[in-house]
Amino acid sequence: MATLTYYGHSTWALDTKGTMVLIDPFLTGNTRTQVAAASLSPSFIIVTHAHGDHYGDTVDLAKRTGALVIANFEIANYAQKQGVANAHAMHIGGGHEFPFGRVKLTPALHGSSFPDGAYGGMPAGILLEVEGKRVYDAGDTALFSDMRLIGEGGLDVALLPIGDNFTMGPDDAAKAAKLLGARTVIPQHYNTWPLIAQDPQQFKRLVESSTDSRVAILEPGDRFEIR
Repeated sequence: MATLTYYGHSTWALDTKGTMVLIDPFLTGNTRTQVAAASLSPSFIIVTHAHGDHYGDTVDLAKRTGALVIANFEIANYAQKQGVANAHAMHIGGGHEFPFGRVKLTPALHGSSFPDGAYGGMPAGILLEVEGKRVYDAGDTALFSDMRLIGEGGLDVALLPIGDNFTMGPDDAAKAAKLLGARTVIPQHYNTWPLIAQDPQQFKRLVESSTDSRVAILEPGDRFEIR
């Protein structure tokens, strides 16, 4: 059974059949986790966009473990210039089969530049198909109506930002949940800093009163079994 482990902010580990896939590995400087990057050994790293709170520890992790970095073309090339040996470039709307499952990059309405100002290509969401389950990580995004299309094939889990200011806030994220129709919605990208402080219980009440989805609120370190 595939499981998700939450490391705070928008950082996740997907474990499937003995393989760890790390998503947006922001660990160093992440105020919501006590896990050090050095303690994790992913085989794959997926990056939604180039901002430091998502690209995070990608380079150090990939160099140490040999993990394959999966990202848009610009991020993959940038990582390789920083010494990452293994990278797989994709782009919005494209999908690819990896040993652990299928990855498709979806649109996200946001920005994408590296901390040094270099262009990071278009931001993305991630649609994952593993062990017969479908997981959507919206990344950092505003609400957009085509989320309905992302949910058309059925979703088991949707990871949605709720922090507001830089991404959707709780109200728009609840509308996104309605468009997506996922069985389970999990909030992310909140409470890392005061600027994105939110009450996840209020979000849970909003979603569960207006949709058929249930909301699972995870604390950093919590695991969620994708059933």
